[in-house]
Amino acid sequence: MKTAAIAITKHGAAIAQQLSGDRFIKHKFKPEGESQDDIIYFDSPIKGLTAEIWPQYDALIYIVSLGAVVRTIAPFLQDKYEDPAIIVVDDKAQFVISVLSGHVGGANQLTQKIADRLGATAIITTASDVGKTIPVDILGRALGWTTEGEQFITPVSAAVVNEENIAFVQECGELNWWQRKTPLPKNIAFTTLEKIEAAPDRFKALLCVTDRIISNPPIRQTVFYRPKSLVLGIGCDRGTSCERIEAFVVETLEKQGLSFQSVRNVATAEAKRDEPGLNRFCEKYGLELVCYASETLKGVKAPNPSAMVLKHVGTPGVSEPAAMLSSGGTLIVPKQKTKNMTLAVARIDFEKGER
Repeated sequence: MKTAAIAITKHGAAIAQQLSGDRFIKHKFKPEGESQDDIIYFDSPIKGLTAEIWPQYDALIYIVSLGAVVRTIAPFLQDKYEDPAIIVVDDKAQFVISVLSGHVGGANQLTQKIADRLGATAIITTASDVGKTIPVDILGRALGWTTEGEQFITPVSAAVVNEENIAFVQECGELNWWQRKTPLPKNIAFTTLEKIEAAPDRFKALLCVTDRIISNPPIRQTVFYRPKSLVLGIGCDRGTSCERIEAFVVETLEKQGLSFQSVRNVATAEAKRDEPGLNRFCEKYGLELVCYASETLKGVKAPNPSAMVLKHVGTPGVSEPAAMLSSGGTLIVPKQKTKNMTLAVARIDFEKGER
């Protein structure tokens, strides 16, 4: 997180010196002859400074009264996905208050970190944190999970904190997503989609961790979590364009009912490490390209070997064995072929551990 602390008093300036990140301190409190790259001394009104730095930082820490901060930031607020985390520290460093973007912006976590550093009391009012329950909007985010069904996040969050019955289905992904020291609340029930379909009225909402596309979930108020559970094994002819690769991947995943959001990486043969189209595809979507030597691929017993691939690449297969090796899991989409490339998909087995 790129953070900035803002101080306008003598005590505030001393507190800011204890924090990491950039520090903005009123010029009148600049010591004689001092010069530090991460301390910026300013004379402008605090609202003017806020307007200038608002888009530049992930978190703003004000060592200013809470009321003054509320009035200062009000004109700049958009939504929790755009606004920086806002934290307030009182002038004696007794309290550190998470004000804005507690979950999505990371203010709650940063508030506790600052409080620990200053020996202060952290004030966090987010219901799911106070109640030690599931934070619906950021569940699994530290593990790389993304969400679908954002329109239901608010009502589902309300159902969670109000202790209504919540179904939790996990079909894939990391198993260590529950990070709190307290037990999982009793209103969260682990189940399967099949059991929910048999008695859908039992639950108010559904939290579903899956890489499958489920168009009609058994409960309308469903939030999907997409873990990085899929590996694409790709073999392609020299000169295959990024656009061709992208189109075939998207088409195949849609046909197989798999979410592109759950793709973790691409795996291929070492001979394709410098393939321009393949590299551009990976760069476009932020996917790691994992390459294996032909001898390594040859040692994997893939279901659909090819004499032609063996002749040209030195291994009877690329897409299937590469996907299987990189995932350490199960091949769920066997080799699919088009004119210029082959594609296979494997699912990571998080119980065994990924490779």
